[in-house]
Amino acid sequence: MLPTDSTWTTIDRIQNLILESADFEDFLNELARFSAHQVAGNGDDALCGITLLRERKALTIGWSSDAAREVDEIQYSLAQGPCLTAAEEDREVHVPDLLEENRWGPDYAAAVASHGLRSVLSLPFNLEGEAKAALNLYSEAAHKFDERAADRARGYTREVSQALRLAIRIALHADSAKNLRAAMESRTAIDIAVGIVMAQSRCSQEDAVRILTETSSNRNVKLRDIAKSLVDSVDSAGTLTHFEEPVQEPGRSRAG
Repeated sequence: MLPTDSTWTTIDRIQNLILESADFEDFLNELARFSAHQVAGNGDDALCGITLLRERKALTIGWSSDAAREVDEIQYSLAQGPCLTAAEEDREVHVPDLLEENRWGPDYAAAVASHGLRSVLSLPFNLEGEAKAALNLYSEAAHKFDERAADRARGYTREVSQALRLAIRIALHADSAKNLRAAMESRTAIDIAVGIVMAQSRCSQEDAVRILTETSSNRNVKLRDIAKSLVDSVDSAGTLTHFEEPVQEPGRSRAG
């Protein structure tokens, strides 16, 4: 929960949020709720979602409510909308009234308006190459985001961009580390499988790799899955001939 002390600046509150959040997702959801409250003004709360674009994929990484996430995802299903435009083109996008909007065709405006929403404001974050992102604000009132509200939102996104950039950088590094561990585990399984085939077939490393690769191709199964299957079969049922089903009692080996 963010502190309410009026002497705290926005940056103070965001930094405190980073320290108190249990994980990356918790931080982003709290940030979205805080953003909705900060930008709406006049004691009202807008709906807020935070869109991240990375490797041509878009997703909402923080949302003030389930409704905010749902209306963000309408854009992803249609591959167009104000938040995607704001993130991709790095520019502010304002929709004063969805009932009078046709920039993204009739489907987008009608779908979002069916949720009882009338106006949208999307602003890009400056993430300096980490990825692209946008803050998406929705209101039930038409023309909710006037110039005063838009100016408040611009200042706010500038203030929190650094914190969001840091959070995303940490998340991307964690994701990269996870992928690296998975790749190393796959590589280890393949190396062990190559050794098993060499021992069973009394062949060279090159021939063992060829056998595994051909089996992967013939079965239309990924090489790492073929390797894991072979390694698991040895662990659970003794040494088996490569890729043949056991036809005798478990635990006994058969010449290959």
